[in-house]
Order: sequence, then C-alpha cells, then structure tokens
Amino acid sequence: MNRSIHDSSINTVEIYTWKFCPFCIRAKALLKQKGVEFIEYSIDGDNEARAKMSERAGGLRTVPQIFIDGKSIGGCDELYELERNNDLNELIGISN
Repeated sequence: MNRSIHDSSINTVEIYTWKFCPFCIRAKALLKQKGVEFIEYSIDGDNEARAKMSERAGGLRTVPQIFIDGKSIGGCDELYELERNNDLNELIGISN
C-alpha cells in the first residue's frame, strides 16, 4: 500500500535539486517509486537558495541534498544506500 505524506506516520521529505542533474533525477525517481511525496526546491542559478541549502546541509553544496524531518541525510548515493540497507522505509515512515 502506498502512503502519502499526509498520513500522520509519514515524515516530511525535502529535496534540493537542479533541473537536469542526473543524481537529482535518480533520487526523485526512488522517492516516487516508493510513493513518497516530497517538497522539491529547484535551485538552478539561485545562489541565495543554494546558500540556504548549504547551511542546512552542514556546508555541503552538491545537489541533491535530501532532508527527512529536517535532518540532512545527504544526497543520491546516501539515499540509495539507505534503500539497500533496508533503512529508508523506516526513516521515511512507511512499512516494508
């Protein structure tokens, strides 16, 4: 059963992206495949938004940067590592 971000047990997922970034596209594809709604901040060419992202991500400036319930989990590689280790579902609040 796919659950949406509107379910009370689902955590808020945010992702900072660039429009044509292949890693951003992969990360969003995994989230969509899992039925997770997310808030996307497209920061193409927006230095102010990138600075805010970097501040939230502990100085990291690469995209994507993904946050779950306000906590930075890193980028695409880290997201897929969570999935491989069967930790992503619990982190985003969906049952396996």
